[in-house]
Amino acid sequence: MNPTSDPGSEAVSPEGARPVARPQVVLGVSGGIAAYKACELLRRLTESGHDVTVVPTASALRFVGAPTWAALSGRPVATEVWDGVHEVPHVRIGQSADLVVIAPATADLMAKAAHGQADDLLTNTLLTARCPVVFAPAMHTEMWEHPATRDNVATLRRRGALVVEPAEGRLTGKDTGKGRLPDPGEIFELVVDLLTRARGTAAPVQDLAGRQVVVSAGGTREYLDPVRFLGNRSSGLQGVALARAAVARGADVTLVAANVALPDPAGAKVVRVETTAQLRDAVVVAAAGADAVVMAAAPADFRPANVSQAKIKKSGDGSAPALELVQNPDILHEISTRRVRPESVVVGFAAETGDDTGSVLDLARAKLARKGCDLLVVNDVSGGAVFGQPDNEAVILAADGAAVEVPRGSKAALAHAIWDQVAARLG
Repeated sequence: MNPTSDPGSEAVSPEGARPVARPQVVLGVSGGIAAYKACELLRRLTESGHDVTVVPTASALRFVGAPTWAALSGRPVATEVWDGVHEVPHVRIGQSADLVVIAPATADLMAKAAHGQADDLLTNTLLTARCPVVFAPAMHTEMWEHPATRDNVATLRRRGALVVEPAEGRLTGKDTGKGRLPDPGEIFELVVDLLTRARGTAAPVQDLAGRQVVVSAGGTREYLDPVRFLGNRSSGLQGVALARAAVARGADVTLVAANVALPDPAGAKVVRVETTAQLRDAVVVAAAGADAVVMAAAPADFRPANVSQAKIKKSGDGSAPALELVQNPDILHEISTRRVRPESVVVGFAAETGDDTGSVLDLARAKLARKGCDLLVVNDVSGGAVFGQPDNEAVILAADGAAVEVPRGSKAALAHAIWDQVAARLG
């Protein structure tokens, strides 16, 4: 069987083994201008081995026609309740789905879903689905902020659906604001995360629903002059993975990103900073109302005492300028020991190599006690391991003496292991 041409639900497996079922995804498309962006989401899903049934509304077909959806999915497009009635599509499509994602989700579509209306194939599918359901809204800011929409979103979330916060940026026409469809690549990452968790764990998918969490990511820069800076090798991959995972588990996420050159995680509010002082200010403000703070960023320990306003020139005699450093604020210690909410959970990271004073874990345990945080994620970065890599392994140390070893795997897997520990302490 050729899985690239067969619209069925089985993928090729090794000889003698049972066929491996491919995840069944329903892509619902409602009638917004962002419907064209769903084509990229569909392409990513099909190319990564998912069987995708596209269910567009009549309005969506005015933006992108059925032939496009059929060509990209390799499957017939379901558009009408009355097509193939003998197969009962209005029930069967939702019943057989492993996940339903609506992108874009208009205000009208979410209003119908919140009130249980079923006047077309997509709304019927939503009523019969018993799998994770994701809404990726796209609309003008005024529509997103209207009390009716906010009530409908709250209703959908209360019922267990994941309604992703829209992105900020250019909207239709000259308008700019909140209401833009999140990056299709990031919606794809969210869908894959949800499917993985739905298959691989018995924990509630939305166990952080209603929680406010803050994640820091990346590495800070301390400028010597307008051109040069002191920095570090942190890419922000682990912090972004933590933000994605928290969104997938239902949290309201603020990501404080220090010089991170990655797409914004779908559903997360992103605050961009450069220096350690800026990182400290942004984290302290966000942490004041947070249930959990995960400090995955790598702030510089030191900064130049004086910053030149002009580029520092080479000397004619080959000598180098003297560089005086001063210590930066200890952000992790500050938010751990001066908590606005005593019940909040604070997580730190330790990138250690070990030295004559102790092993990686010895140094990490001392840091955990010194910082005052609840959990410390310990990475052995000997030889430059971890930085910029897609995989990671760690030991999660707890202030009560517990230790959880997380074997090498994706940074997404480590992110969920960390949130498992946080969620357990949040009750």
